[in-house]
Amino acid sequence: MKIAKTVAVARRSLRATRNAPVVLVPTMGALHHGHAALIRKARQLAGRKGTVVVSIFVNPIQFGPKEDFASYPRPFARDVKVCRESGADLVFAPAPEEMYVEDRSIIVDEGSLSAHLCGASRPGHFRGVCTVVAKLFLIVQPDIAIFGEKDYQQLAILRRMVRDLNFPIEIVGHPTIREADGLATSSRNAYLTPDERAVAPGIQAALQEAAQRKTPVAILNTGLKLISRIPGARVDYLKLVDAETLQDAKSLSRPARLAAAVFLGKARLIDNIAVLPRP
Repeated sequence: MKIAKTVAVARRSLRATRNAPVVLVPTMGALHHGHAALIRKARQLAGRKGTVVVSIFVNPIQFGPKEDFASYPRPFARDVKVCRESGADLVFAPAPEEMYVEDRSIIVDEGSLSAHLCGASRPGHFRGVCTVVAKLFLIVQPDIAIFGEKDYQQLAILRRMVRDLNFPIEIVGHPTIREADGLATSSRNAYLTPDERAVAPGIQAALQEAAQRKTPVAILNTGLKLISRIPGARVDYLKLVDAETLQDAKSLSRPARLAAAVFLGKARLIDNIAVLPRP
C-alpha cells in the first residue's frame, strides 16, 4: 500500500490504473470499523485488478468557527493500519495547504438539499463538503465513490452534485454500520463520557419506535418524546423527510427518512432510518 501526501504523487501513483476500476473512499480519518466496512466494500467493487483509494483529510472549510476542527482526532498511524488491513492500495493524505491555495476563490455549493437538517444547523458545512469532494474527484478520477448512509443528507447532496455537474462517477451508499447496542459508529463517539455512551443507543431506539407510527405527526411526536427521556440529550433536529428531495414529508406515500441530530455532552450525534411507504 502506498501513501501519497501531495496531489502530484497521488496522480503519479494512479496513472497506471486507468484500465481497471478505481474506487474512492473519502474520509476525515479517525477510522473505525464503519470506515473499514466501506474500504472492504470498495475492495469488492474494485476487484483484484482495481485500485482502492482512501483519502484522509480533515477538511477545514466544512467546520464552523465554533466547531471541533482543532480537536478533531488525527491518529494517522492507526488509520494507515486500518486502510492496509481493509484492502486499500493508496492512502491520499494531503495537508490543508496542498488542497487549498491561499487566494482560492472558487467553491462548489448546492442550493436545495443543503438548506435543511444539518445544513440549517451548520451554515456553510455542505459548501465545504461539496468543494473538497469535487476536488478529490478531480484528483483521483475514480469510477466509483463510496459514502455511508449515516450521513444521509451528505450522500443525497453528493449524488445531486454528480448528477448536475456530470461527473462520470457512480456514487454507492453503504448501510450505516452500528455498534452491538445500535449506536451508529462515528469518530465523534469518542467525545462521549461513559455515562453518555451508555444512553446514546436510545437515539436509534427512539427512531425505530417512532417509525412504527402511522402518520408523520405521530412519528415526530413519538420520536421527540422518546429522545427527551434520554438523560442529558438535547435535540438539534428531528425530521421526517422525503428520501429524495429531503423536503418535509407530509404523508407516508413515498419513501422517507427519519433523521435526527442530538447533542449529548460535547458530542453531536446524527442518525437516520428508512421509513417505507404505507398502503
